[in-house]
Amino acid sequence: QVQLVESGGGLVQAGGSLRLSCAASGSIFSINSMGWYRQAPGKQRELVAAITSDGDTKYADSVKGRITISRDNAKNTVYLQMNSLKPEDTAVYYCNAIIVVVGYAYERNYWGQGTQVTVSS
Repeated sequence: QVQLVESGGGLVQAGGSLRLSCAASGSIFSINSMGWYRQAPGKQRELVAAITSDGDTKYADSVKGRITISRDNAKNTVYLQMNSLKPEDTAVYYCNAIIVVVGYAYERNYWGQGTQVTVSS
């Protein structure tokens, strides 16, 4: 019913930039919070950044000042602009969205398939 499709990952040198995008599609009534998580090998998945439908944001301490989350509500899309990347940012990045599907009274948690970000030193 709902899909989250990510794009924009890849290989970049330390200090470089990448922009991730995630578009939600399907029978969407409303989207509440959208966000990005990441999971490095051998580590737990962690929140990178999140944004509400009103534009309120929160960031992991490790990315503050380097990474910016934004969203286009008309396009059901969330973006992650990553600057000054470090090798420790290397991980699979997952898009997340809290969505109310048409015909349902409750919200559900949806995940994208993940996109690899590799930062070389």
